[in-house]
Amino acid sequence: PAYSAAPPSKGQKLPPIMSGAQFSQPVQQKAYKVAARNAAVLHQLPCYCYCDRNHGHNSLHSCFESDHGGNCGVCMAEAFYADEQVKKGKTAKQIRAGIIKGEYKSLDLAKYNTAGK
Repeated sequence: PAYSAAPPSKGQKLPPIMSGAQFSQPVQQKAYKVAARNAAVLHQLPCYCYCDRNHGHNSLHSCFESDHGGNCGVCMAEAFYADEQVKKGKTAKQIRAGIIKGEYKSLDLAKYNTAGK
C-alpha cells in the first residue's frame, strides 16, 4: 500500500483531517481525534484496507480526510495502533514496520467505543 517514507516537508500542508463529528459511535469519533493528533505520522503509514487501489489514497492520512476512515475497521485499528505507539515514543518508521507485520490486527476496537476521552 501507498505511504510517504518521509514526514511532510517544511511548509507542506497536509489536507485536513475531518472532525469525525458526523459519526454517532464514540470509536469513530475517537479515531478522527487520534488521526488529527498524529497527522504527520499517519502520512508516513500504509493502509492495509488497500484504499490506495480503490480510492486513490496515498497513505493512512488520506483515509481520515473523508468519512472512509470512520467506516473502515482496518483504518481505525491502524490509527489507534499508531497513537499507542507514538505514546510509547516510537518513530513513524518503527510504527510502519509494526503495521506491515500486522501488529494492529490484535487491537480491540471495542475498548475505544465508550463515551469520554
